[in-house]
Amino acid sequence: MREYGIYTLKNGIRVVHNQVTTTKIVHCGIMLDIGSRDEDESNQGIAHFWEHMAFKGTKKRKSFHILNRLESLGGELNAFTDKEKILFYASLRDEYTERAVELLADITFESIFPKAQIEKERQVILEEMSMYYDDPEDSIQDEFDATIFSGHSLGMNTLGTEKTVKSFSRNDFLRFVKQHLDTRKIVFTCVGNISFDRVVQLAEKYLGHIPKMTSDKRRKKFTNYKPKEVELRREIKQARCAMGRTAYKLSDEKRTPFYMLTNILGGSGMNSRLNLVLREKHGYVYSIGSQFVPFTDSGLFVISFGTDPSQLKKSISLVKVELSKMRHERLGVKQLSASKEQLLGHLAMAQESNISYMIMMARNLLDMGRISSFEEIQERIKETTAIQLQELANEMFVERDLSCLVMLPK
Repeated sequence: MREYGIYTLKNGIRVVHNQVTTTKIVHCGIMLDIGSRDEDESNQGIAHFWEHMAFKGTKKRKSFHILNRLESLGGELNAFTDKEKILFYASLRDEYTERAVELLADITFESIFPKAQIEKERQVILEEMSMYYDDPEDSIQDEFDATIFSGHSLGMNTLGTEKTVKSFSRNDFLRFVKQHLDTRKIVFTCVGNISFDRVVQLAEKYLGHIPKMTSDKRRKKFTNYKPKEVELRREIKQARCAMGRTAYKLSDEKRTPFYMLTNILGGSGMNSRLNLVLREKHGYVYSIGSQFVPFTDSGLFVISFGTDPSQLKKSISLVKVELSKMRHERLGVKQLSASKEQLLGHLAMAQESNISYMIMMARNLLDMGRISSFEEIQERIKETTAIQLQELANEMFVERDLSCLVMLPK
């Protein structure tokens, strides 16, 4: 069982730490409860652009000094932006933990958004967008998000649009940061072989002086899902398909059993039902999978695969057959037990990744106000019944409620 400590600074920033005595590497980061869903149509992509600009200059450092600060020691400095979060994080030898904490605080709260660097990074992001759209596996996910969450910020591309990315000025960044930063929704997270007291000491030193900030921005809930069928034409050789619908939010009690159901259907294992039928039995696909992504107030379930255009209709039919089987055929005792053991094994291996655990602690604290232990999740999985799974399948896999997006070669 992993043990962790939680501490709250006077400005509202929370600190969470897990000490691991068997490693020489510390992973730490500052997670903000801000993401692309906090944008609107006029400023799509600004959260992701902000993430890039954090590395381009602060009140006391230029870009080179930021990038060289940890990499000169063999460490790594990185960041990501998704629908609901921005994370700035670092990994390096534990004797340099203080250097990492100081740098993370600097780039998160002291960025100055130099005008010359905005112009340079604008081109970098436009290139990133071009590269992204050239990959049909990536671009179909965004197209499917837009299909499911039509008219809502959850359906907007995290990278933004060419028009919005070209429009951002320094004032736009300063305004967005001021409107959305809330110290009660910021977590400093750390995993490594240093004591909790030392982590708290560093947090107080480099984050404790940050002024208390609050934001009155509230996320708009998505409530108006309607199934759709969409066909797109792209410069590709394979046909791509995404099928799915809205799903359960993070706090829903059905979330854990639905993870299990999704894993049985099309999880990462080669023995998933969809893989056995479409790849192993018929040879229609190289890879196929299903995914469940929960958000704070909604969720997304999606099945995705690529195949030869001549086999697309047959592949879609086979997927629908498997969904129907899960609705009408209850798992046997052995099947249920094996499914539980497989998911527990995946979770146990995920626990081995210290950087993943560092990220998970911060997400849990921001989204749920607490951290779910492996033992707690394990118990929920063990308690799941075949009847529950069949009921979930009948709730989520009704064909008329599913959206389908296909991307075909021009």
